[in-house]
Amino acid sequence: MTDLPEEDPVARVRTFLEASGLASRIVHTGETIFTVGDASRTVGAPPEKILKSLLFFVDDREWALALMSGSNRVNDKKVRRALGASKVRMGSAEAIKAFSSFEPGGVPPVGYPEQPKTLLDEDLFQFDTVWAAAGSDHDFFPISPGELLRITGGTKTDIKK
Repeated sequence: MTDLPEEDPVARVRTFLEASGLASRIVHTGETIFTVGDASRTVGAPPEKILKSLLFFVDDREWALALMSGSNRVNDKKVRRALGASKVRMGSAEAIKAFSSFEPGGVPPVGYPEQPKTLLDEDLFQFDTVWAAAGSDHDFFPISPGELLRITGGTKTDIKK
C-alpha cells in the first residue's frame, strides 16, 4: 500500500485533470453523491450515467479500478479474467482509504499517486457524458468515456453482470 501526502483529495483530482489537458470542471455541491441514487438526483442525470469507481485488491498485492455505469453491477469473475489474476476482492472502505485517501462515495477514476490498472465497462461508451466522483461525496465532474479511457490508460471490456 502506498502512503499518500496529506493533501486535499479533490485537489489531487483537479491537478490530475488539469495535467491531462482537461479544464477543471469539478462541481461542488451541498448535497451528497454518496450513492448512485444520491448522485443521480444531485447531478440531474439518470443512474446509468453515474460512474461507479470500484477498487479491487488483486492477487493480494496490487489495486485495480473497475469503472461501471451506475445502473450495472460488476462481475468479479470477468474482472479477474480481464486482469489475468487468480484472485480479486473488492476493497474494504478502510483498505481503500489507506491506499488512496479517498472515502466511499467519493472514489474517483483518477487522482492516484500511480493510476491503478483500470477497466472501463463497455456499456459506458453508449453515453456522451458520464458523471464521476471527484475525491469526496460532495464533488463530481462530467467526462466522456473516450476521455476517461485516455486519461486512465485503461482497457475497454465487458465486466458487468
